[in-house]
Amino acid sequence: MVSRSEEGSTGSVTQLAEQLRQFAEEREWQQFHTPKNLAMALSGEVGELLAELQWLTPEQAAQVMADPEAGARVRAEIGDVMIYLVRLADVLDIDLVNAATHKLADSARRYPIESARGSAAKAPRS
Repeated sequence: MVSRSEEGSTGSVTQLAEQLRQFAEEREWQQFHTPKNLAMALSGEVGELLAELQWLTPEQAAQVMADPEAGARVRAEIGDVMIYLVRLADVLDIDLVNAATHKLADSARRYPIESARGSAAKAPRS
């Protein structure tokens, strides 16, 4: 198994978006990369990721990356999910890091440590 530190990062989200944009342009796929189509493709890839974990116990799922074959499949599906998410955000002109940072700040407000610690209860919409 390759650790996170061994794999390293090959670039930023912005660089990945640029690579994906170029990949699509070279193949003239922009016409197919509508927000609806990309969201549907993203959903399908998330489903494929779920299928890799579906029948595992919580303990098995936590250790899935220790199995070279299963780990490779999970890594590939997560790669697919990332590709479609980054492409969708690029098409919609959404800064993914900014969107996630704002969402995390909102979640921190909605789930204060004192009342949320150890609880899976859903916060009321506000």
